[in-house]
Amino acid sequence: MFGLSVERLTLFSLAALLLAATPGPVWLYLISRTLAQGRRAGYFSMLGVAAGLAVHMALAAFGLSVVLLAIPFAFDAIKLAGAAYLLWLAIATLRGGGLSFSPQPLPPVADRVLLRQAFVAALVNPKVAVFYLSLFPQFVDPAAGPVLAQSLVLGALQIAIAAAVDMSLVTVAGLLALWFARRPLWLRVQRLFLGGAFGALAVWLAATPARSSQ
Repeated sequence: MFGLSVERLTLFSLAALLLAATPGPVWLYLISRTLAQGRRAGYFSMLGVAAGLAVHMALAAFGLSVVLLAIPFAFDAIKLAGAAYLLWLAIATLRGGGLSFSPQPLPPVADRVLLRQAFVAALVNPKVAVFYLSLFPQFVDPAAGPVLAQSLVLGALQIAIAAAVDMSLVTVAGLLALWFARRPLWLRVQRLFLGGAFGALAVWLAATPARSSQ
C-alpha cells in the first residue's frame, strides 16, 4: 500500500498500539473528563483529541512541523500557549463561571465545547508534532514510493489505533463514572478533580523540554 509492505505496516501498527496503550497526558485528560462528566463527554473529548492529532499528522507529513525542531523558540512558544490554555480550563472549571471557586457539581457541557477544548488541548501540545517527526522516518521507505503518501497512510493508521484505544479507555472509565455519580461526596469534589487534572496537565506541558522524546 503506497510502497508500504505488509511487514512494515504490521511493525508500525504494533508500535502505534504500544504507544497508544502507554499511560500519558491523553489518558489523564480523557479519564478525568469521563469520570467527572460522563461517558458522552469522554467520547466527544476523544474525537477532539483525534482531530488535533490529525492536524499535527498532516503538518508533519507535509514537512511543516520541522520548524519546531529547527527553531526551539517556536516549540517553547506553543508549549507555553498550551500550558496557559490548560491552566485557563482549570480555573474556569474550578470557578464554574463565577468569580469565586464553586463547590457545586459540574453542569453538562455542550458537545461542541467538549470537541473544541479537546481539539485545542491536543493542537497546542508541540510534543505531538515531535512525535510524528520522530516516528515517520523509522517506517517510511523513500525508495518504495512517494514519502508524502506513505506518511499520510501511516499517520491515518496511527490515529485510528489511538482512537480505538482511547474509546476503550473512555468506555471503561464511563462505567466507573456511573458508580461515582451515585455518590453524593463525588458530586461535591468532581469540579475539584477535573480542575486539578487540567492544572496538572498545564504543569506537565510547561515543564516539557524541547528535545524530550514522546
